[in-house]
Amino acid sequence: MTQLSMICLVLAAVLLAMACVKADRVRAWRASLNPSAPDVPDAAFVVTRLVLVTMTVLLIVVGFRGLAVEDDAEWSADELTSAVEQAVTALDGTSRLEGSSGSDSAVDEENATMIEDEVVEHGGGDAPQLGVEARPTAGNTATDSTYTVSGDGAGVAFCVHVQRTRSKKHDHLVPSLSGGDGTTIPGYAYAVTSRKGAC
Repeated sequence: MTQLSMICLVLAAVLLAMACVKADRVRAWRASLNPSAPDVPDAAFVVTRLVLVTMTVLLIVVGFRGLAVEDDAEWSADELTSAVEQAVTALDGTSRLEGSSGSDSAVDEENATMIEDEVVEHGGGDAPQLGVEARPTAGNTATDSTYTVSGDGAGVAFCVHVQRTRSKKHDHLVPSLSGGDGTTIPGYAYAVTSRKGAC
């Protein structure tokens, strides 16, 4: 997208330069190439200049809109840094119910999704709403895991460490329809920290 935008801006500069060429100079070039050609009226030069200036303006608008779209689609280092810091603050000390099988891989996937969602949520107004990846580190377990968090275009990464501990005070009792004791869904507490750099 950047290359296309830059091409548009370069073409705009070329067209503007063409619009600034004096009519006498064009007539002289034309006469040197084809002396018997009929003279071009001044009105033709006015129309040509209007067309070239209009095309220049359109190319400038398209070029800058393209740069703005690309900026909106990619994370900057500052945006990602701020979003990760806020996401870690928001997740640290939170609790969640165990909705999956509780296996290492299932918890690993849930943690990665949880981190990605929080980073996007804390990205701010100019940050993209996608393009964040929390890549699990090999050897993660359900209780202790790390994730390399990156954002498209940011050029920086962060290592987010998640410790998950069983928390009975966060358990949730689902009443039984038949009037029995019901089912207890176990709760877990999360301690989340981060540091700059890949895990």
